[in-house]
Amino acid sequence: MSTTESVQRCVSEERLRDDITTNAEFGAIPTDRGHGRTVLPGTDANRRAREYLVDRLDAAGLEVQVDAVGNITGRWVPDGADQTARPVACGSHLDSVPEGGIFDGVLGVYSGLEAVRALQEADVDVGRPIDVVCFTEEEGSRFSNGVLGSSVASGQRTVEDALSLEDDDGVTLDTALSDIGFRGTGRLDASAWDSWLELHVEQGKRLRDAGAAVGIVSAITGTIRCAVEIDGEADHSGGTSMADRTDALAAASELVLEVEDATNDIVAESGDTVVGTVGHLDVAPNAINVVPGRVELGIDVRDVRYESMERIVDRVRDRLVNLEAERGVETAFERPYDIAPSEMSDRCTTALERAVSTVDTTSLELHSGAGHDTMHVASVTETGMLFAPSHGGFSHSPLEWTDWDSCATATRVLTAGLVNLARD
Repeated sequence: MSTTESVQRCVSEERLRDDITTNAEFGAIPTDRGHGRTVLPGTDANRRAREYLVDRLDAAGLEVQVDAVGNITGRWVPDGADQTARPVACGSHLDSVPEGGIFDGVLGVYSGLEAVRALQEADVDVGRPIDVVCFTEEEGSRFSNGVLGSSVASGQRTVEDALSLEDDDGVTLDTALSDIGFRGTGRLDASAWDSWLELHVEQGKRLRDAGAAVGIVSAITGTIRCAVEIDGEADHSGGTSMADRTDALAAASELVLEVEDATNDIVAESGDTVVGTVGHLDVAPNAINVVPGRVELGIDVRDVRYESMERIVDRVRDRLVNLEAERGVETAFERPYDIAPSEMSDRCTTALERAVSTVDTTSLELHSGAGHDTMHVASVTETGMLFAPSHGGFSHSPLEWTDWDSCATATRVLTAGLVNLARD
């Protein structure tokens, strides 16, 4: 049996399934359909998920470190490897959105661990250490807008800034991590890695529609999030004539349609990778018999081309100026979240393409419309990303599902990709 065949046979679907289903018990929620969980950073469910991961890393003989913002790393140094060489890293996250699914992030963490276990059992000679990583708060459901741990690991945010972040109840990340025993020391430095791979469920239907076993990601879309406030004048709905109204919600409605129109204009010009969404509206006083006096909007813009994102944001700002002139409202605009698109490196993409051939399966090249920790890591080292197919495209939902054999196939590709990079 060749080394390659030995490694592939050592990837255990059963072991991977056991880890993912055990993790699904932490923060499990009752649901009529599917399998759901709520695991917010710094909660008891998060503590249990982290403790189980550390136990599994220890059991596999990995050296475990926890940094100051709770990022967990398990390092395996193979016999004969250069202990001073820059490691190849892989992983994802264990936190979830409220009432999320059981695979998002979790598959990436435990596929990395399973890859190491398979390499250990096959006694494969690789030249570099391999790190298995769990980042803190990728989803942004409690303390941040998302990808928090990787933003610190990539130097985009300081440890001090991250630890001072507060949730809606005024609890800091520092306190929450300390309470669950995962406020470590130091800072995980992603720039010290030779390269990085992340396996994730697709969160879409392209792979299943194409009949492909895995997806090789070419780029991750950038994301701009805008916070807009429109102030009009609240007044009695019956006693205020139409001519005398300064209706904040009517003005906001024009802005919502402007986001849709601006995005569709770019889709018509250059393709459907660009998306624009108004996903949050807060109307005050929000009473049926009161003309709305204030509206807060949250706008999310994404594309693989930063210039397209900027054009939509420019249209938003221009429309706000017009609304002030035409409707007499006052507006405020902020841009608190701005991440440029990330291209995957040729070296990592080639390593994954070679891995697909090694496993003798099928793949599709595609971009990621969702954000991932990889987009921060890509700013400091070479990165690649792999998708496993999702049933119905469901994600951030108890209906999220990826077949166990698909999880195992994608893990085999990840394992071969890690070998290719660790032997470079």
